[in-house]
Amino acid sequence: MKLGIEKRNQVILAASLGVVALLVIAYWFMPSSATIASTTPVTSATDSRALAGNAARPGAHHGSGSTSAKKGRPAQDLDPTLHLQELALAEQVKYEGSGRNIFISQADAVIPTPQGNGTTDKNKPGDKKDTVIQIPQPTPPPPIPLKFFGFANRPGEPKRVFLIKGEDTFIAGEGEIVDRRYKVVRISGTSVEIQDLVVSGPPQSIPLTQGNPS
Repeated sequence: MKLGIEKRNQVILAASLGVVALLVIAYWFMPSSATIASTTPVTSATDSRALAGNAARPGAHHGSGSTSAKKGRPAQDLDPTLHLQELALAEQVKYEGSGRNIFISQADAVIPTPQGNGTTDKNKPGDKKDTVIQIPQPTPPPPIPLKFFGFANRPGEPKRVFLIKGEDTFIAGEGEIVDRRYKVVRISGTSVEIQDLVVSGPPQSIPLTQGNPS
């Protein structure tokens, strides 16, 4: 009894192993869909458009049922970014230029010269006249109330001059300030240039006064 049960178990195990072995063999020898797709030759864009046109034509029938199922699918190009209609329109565009060849030297265009003097628009009756803006002239600075009565330096020393204002007498050289507002700018043999620091303006030249100061 025990021998019969063991024998039956062995038969069942052997049968199971055989079924597994057959499945493995069938898996290895069965061609996959990826291999079939890779070995299928790629048709050109023209052939694909022709096939799509035949599929879209009414009355075109094929024997297999799978072909009839593909009629409703739109035609697919190999490059989805390629727009054939736009390419066809671009090929039909023609350039219409002026006919001037920029690579060949040609004479420059002649600019017409004016026949007379140019004229400006004049005021017509009823037009508003242009407003003339007059810029006020700057007021001349007041004269410097100083008199130049001679030199106060010895020979070989820097030049210094006598300047008199009313009853006041000043001795100053170039660059010095007199009466807290008049600057001696330049001393020459016959005149002295003095600038008023309170009233902005150019230096004024004061000539040498001959005679005794009064």
